[in-house]
Amino acid sequence: MGAFDLKGRVAVVTGGNGGIGLGMARGLAEAGAAVVVAARNREKSAKAVAELRDLGAQAEAIEVNVDDEASVEALVKATLTRFGRLDVLVNNAGINIRKPAESLALKEWHQVLETNLTSAFLSSRACHPVMKRQGGGKIINIGSMMSIFGASFAPAYAASKGGIVQLTRAMASGWAGDNIQVNAVLPGWIDTELTRKAREQVTGLHDNVLRRTPAKRWGVEQDMAGVAVFLASSASDFVTGAAIPVDGGYSIQG
Repeated sequence: MGAFDLKGRVAVVTGGNGGIGLGMARGLAEAGAAVVVAARNREKSAKAVAELRDLGAQAEAIEVNVDDEASVEALVKATLTRFGRLDVLVNNAGINIRKPAESLALKEWHQVLETNLTSAFLSSRACHPVMKRQGGGKIINIGSMMSIFGASFAPAYAASKGGIVQLTRAMASGWAGDNIQVNAVLPGWIDTELTRKAREQVTGLHDNVLRRTPAKRWGVEQDMAGVAVFLASSASDFVTGAAIPVDGGYSIQG
C-alpha cells in the first residue's frame, strides 16, 4: 500500500469542514496527510479539525474567502508557515442557487461562478509555484454530475461545474512538465447538507436519483475518501486531466 501512503504530505481542502470536503479530508488524514481545513465558518472548521485530530492526523483550520485573491494567497502562506510545504490542493468549496435561468439575478450568477470556478483558478494558481519548487504536487477539483448533465434548476451551478472540467484539462496540460497532476472528481448524488436542501426544493428528486442509480442508494461522505487518496498519492502519478465520476453508476445510465 506504499503508493497510497500520504505520510509527510500536506493537503489543503477548501470547504473541508463538511460534506464532500470533510469526507475527502478524512480519507487524506487516515492515509497519513496533514490537513488544512480552509473555510469561513470557524465553528464548523473547529469541529472538523477536532475530528481529524482524533484520527491521529495533524490538522489546522485556516479561514479563507476562496474567491478573494489576497485571501487565497494568505491561505497558501499560512499553510507554508505552519507545515513548511503544500503537496495537495482539493478545490471543493462550492455553493448552488437553485433557480431557472430566467429567474436568476446577475449577482447570483456571479456569486456561484466565483465561488465554484474562480476560486479553483485562484487557489490552483497560488499553489502552482510552491508545488513546482517542491518538484510536484496534486490538484483535485470537485466537479459534479452537472459537469455532464443539464438541469433546469441549476444553470449557474452547471456552468461552473462544466468549467471545472475544462479548467482541469487546461491546467493538467500546462503543468504536466512541472510534475503537477490535475484531476477532477465528479460526485453523484451524495447525502450532504446541500443535497438535503435540494430534496426539499426539487420535487421528486430523491426517488428519481434512486431510480437512475444502479447502486440504488445515495452516496455518503465516506464514499469520497478513496478517490481523494488515490488522486493525492503517487498511485496516480500518470493520471492527469481526468474527470472521474463517483456516482454509483448514475452517469452510465441512458
